[in-house]
Amino acid sequence: MSQTYLKPLLILQTGQAPEPIRALHGNFPQMFIRQGNMDSQQVVIIDLQAGERPEPPQHYAGAVITGSRSMVTEHLDWSEDAADWIRQAMLIDLPMLGACYGHQLMAYALGGEIGYHPQGIEVGTEAIELLPEAAKDPLISTLPAHFSANLIHLQTVLQPPACATVLAKSAHDPHQILRYGPNAISTQFHPEFSAAIMKTYLPWLDQQAEDDSVDYQGKLQNISDTPLSQSLLLNFVESLGKQRALAG
Repeated sequence: MSQTYLKPLLILQTGQAPEPIRALHGNFPQMFIRQGNMDSQQVVIIDLQAGERPEPPQHYAGAVITGSRSMVTEHLDWSEDAADWIRQAMLIDLPMLGACYGHQLMAYALGGEIGYHPQGIEVGTEAIELLPEAAKDPLISTLPAHFSANLIHLQTVLQPPACATVLAKSAHDPHQILRYGPNAISTQFHPEFSAAIMKTYLPWLDQQAEDDSVDYQGKLQNISDTPLSQSLLLNFVESLGKQRALAG
């Protein structure tokens, strides 16, 4: 059931999905709305690359920060503005969830180091392992120790900020989930990506690839829905409703 907020939920859109993906599955905000079971009437989408800027953090019930084909290390003006906004939001403990670029942007904004992963791209449906600290986390403590998630990323959090707790890893990336405070969390994986989205993405990536070091066709055979990683997004959305109910 979708939640009712006293304030809207903000989606900070940091990029555009490739045209073949948009044509079939919508853009990044629509993926979050669908997979997060959000009420689109209570969502405000701000397209940062188009020059739009959000209101101050106190205007929102929470924020979701999407993925992007841009790189945090490009230090683009809209991205630096968003990093400033994230720091302001942390001052009021605004609930925030970042994914992929959003994950890296949150870590960067709070003092972490971002860069290209030394082992290159992580892509496909891959295994995520929770770390001991996850057992105490309100959003993910109900998840099993191992679950699957869908991933596409070249850059990564090389060094988390001092304020962050690492909650999960994969064989490829040691910083799959970061917790920054009572209400702020981010994932390198994509909780908003369904199997259908990934099955459209991988052939497109294969066409764009400058080398053949990744077996995209082999990866395609192992793509699946990832309801447990999706549940983190659903739990985040549900937690906003609970916080607002308590505030009321």
